[in-house]
Amino acid sequence: MWRRPKAFIAFLLVAELAAVAWFVLVFVDMTAPTRLDLLRFAILTAGATVHIQMTRRQEERRRNRVRTVLIDLTAVWVFPAAIILPAPLTIGLVLLIRVQHWFVARRPAHNFVFSSITHMLAATVAHRVFVALGGQQWMSLTALSSLGEFAKLLLVGLVYEAVQILYVGSILSLSGKSKPTIRSVLGSKADNLLEAITIGLGAVTAILLVILPPTVAIMAVVTVVFNRLAELDQLQDDVRTDPKTQVYNMRGWTESAERALARAAKSDDNLGILMIDLDHFKWINDTYGHPAGDDVLRNLAQLLDEVTRPADVVGRFGGEEFLVLLPDADQAAATGAAERIRSSVARLRIATTDKRGDQITVSDRTASIGVAVFPDHGDSLEKLMHAADAAVYEAKEGGRNQVRLAEHRAHHGATTTH
Repeated sequence: MWRRPKAFIAFLLVAELAAVAWFVLVFVDMTAPTRLDLLRFAILTAGATVHIQMTRRQEERRRNRVRTVLIDLTAVWVFPAAIILPAPLTIGLVLLIRVQHWFVARRPAHNFVFSSITHMLAATVAHRVFVALGGQQWMSLTALSSLGEFAKLLLVGLVYEAVQILYVGSILSLSGKSKPTIRSVLGSKADNLLEAITIGLGAVTAILLVILPPTVAIMAVVTVVFNRLAELDQLQDDVRTDPKTQVYNMRGWTESAERALARAAKSDDNLGILMIDLDHFKWINDTYGHPAGDDVLRNLAQLLDEVTRPADVVGRFGGEEFLVLLPDADQAAATGAAERIRSSVARLRIATTDKRGDQITVSDRTASIGVAVFPDHGDSLEKLMHAADAAVYEAKEGGRNQVRLAEHRAHHGATTTH
């Protein structure tokens, strides 16, 4: 921890002290729990324990594959506690869950403490919001009042997730491991969807706990199955993802490109493909070492993710070559996108280390980019990739650091932009 950037350490300590002060206020305002509270606490603890112990191996495998924040699915038990139980009992439940997680996957102590505080903070803030909205009144619901209770659960669920995203995102943005992006700070769409589904299951657990407590046992089974499904989804994602750069590998990119091409052909739309080759990449490896080269590739992949549209698909072709799929892009749009990427690469500054481990900055790198567009340069993915590859070769032969549009299938001349 103490090797991290000073801003990271300062924020971590201040945030944790503020959270502890909040927890003190929670305990000061506490009222003695009732027997019903203790019974519900025992049911949630038992359900969480069954869930954790029956998914230990799955969680270990998921944790070892995840490179950022792991969505651990325990919100199924923590979120209902935040709604139903007094805040101190919710804190106690989180601690019991976290201690069990500690034995499943030992992590640095500061990570364990920070994660535990994050869960407790999200739960207690959500609890205060729920109480401020009137608390749960589910035993005498009408069709109309049930809509109000549903809206209340939805709002509290958003608060619960927002606290975690902001708290964890802030520390990730200061970690210094890489340049922060929206994805790395706020999590991917899949991460947030998984968390939202887990919170939704937690809301169902809360309702069952109040209306028909024995049926909470069903949720223990559901969470074990859901955990397995999450692992399978992650395995499928791993098969399609390049482990070094975290963009699509050729398998994942090709699958997406084939589907997009079929849609474009059916709707008579254009579709662009960019092939991006980093100039003189071998020189980086030879001069600074392969770890520096890996950092350059990771930063280039991150750059491509930042400067392309959400609908565009980035993939690693191999070595220092990347592919970008541009749905609904004609020659002008595809060439314009390629030019933005080329100029962005030229401005890229990458903090890394040399062969001796000394800190250095790699800059003034360039890229040669080939552009091919459906249907002008090919009517299949293979033909489009071949055309883009040929255009890259022309860009390199022409002096590098430029964009070349592929030759038309009627063999019209190529176009160059600088």
